[in-house]
Formats: sequence, structure tokens, C-alpha cells
Amino acid sequence: MATETKLNLKESTIEKLQDLIQVNIDSAKGFNDAADNVDDTILSEKLRQVANERQRQATELQDYVCANNEEPRREGSYAASMHRTWMDIRAMFSSNDTYAIMAEAERGEDKIKEAYEDALKDEPGTAMNDVLLRQYEDVKSIHDSVRDIRDSLKS
Repeated sequence: MATETKLNLKESTIEKLQDLIQVNIDSAKGFNDAADNVDDTILSEKLRQVANERQRQATELQDYVCANNEEPRREGSYAASMHRTWMDIRAMFSSNDTYAIMAEAERGEDKIKEAYEDALKDEPGTAMNDVLLRQYEDVKSIHDSVRDIRDSLKS
């Protein structure tokens, strides 16, 4: 069996990348929605920057999937879409509580962080390990930043 390279990934590695693509797309959409629902312009811009970073990560992973002659996922999950719809409805009936929005964002950050941890644990030493570790460091940094913002809004 040939050694795995970034241009010759195992099917299990491609599946993990597909999962991470989907979670990054979900995260990007969630942060854009959060940015739409906060009144603070500076916070809104920060949330859009995070959304752009998540989209960049998804695109990078999609490029590797394409390089392996596979069709990458282009959409987020149905469950995340339903959650965003619920958050939009909730925002309509509340006073756009920034703390609640950031609490949900932090909850989403727990999910993406866990997805990267699972991928690194389930597929150790793959040809994608350096890319996944770099992206995971970005995920952890953003997670901590979102958590700190949420905590600063606690009354």
C-alpha cells in the first residue's frame, strides 16, 4: 500500500476532512448570523472576521479534497441550519441579548473544537496532520476569545 500524501489521501482521511469542512461552513454561517444580531458594531465586525476565517479553513480543506479527485461538501448541516433558524426566531422575540448570542457562539465553538480533536485523535499521523494542527490552533484561539467575550458580558 502506498504511503499517504496530501495528493493521495486515504478514504477515512477524506471523510474526516469532509466532516471538518461541514463544521467550518456551519460555524461561518453561525458567526455571520450572530454578527447580524448584535448591536455592537465592533463586536459585529469581530464576528464577521471569525466567519471569514472559518470559511477560509473550509476552503483550504475543500482544496485538498478536490486534489484527491473527490467532490467536497459545499453546504453546512441540516441540524445547524435549524439551530440558526431557531436563534433568528429567538432574537425576534428577545431584546437581542448579546450575552445569549455569545453564549450560543461559544457553544458552537465547543463543537468545532471537539470535531478537530476527534479528527486528530481518530486519524493520527495522516498526511493532513500539519494542516489540521494549524487549523486546530486557530480554532482554540478563537474559542477562547469567544468565551472571554461571553464572560465579559455576564451581568
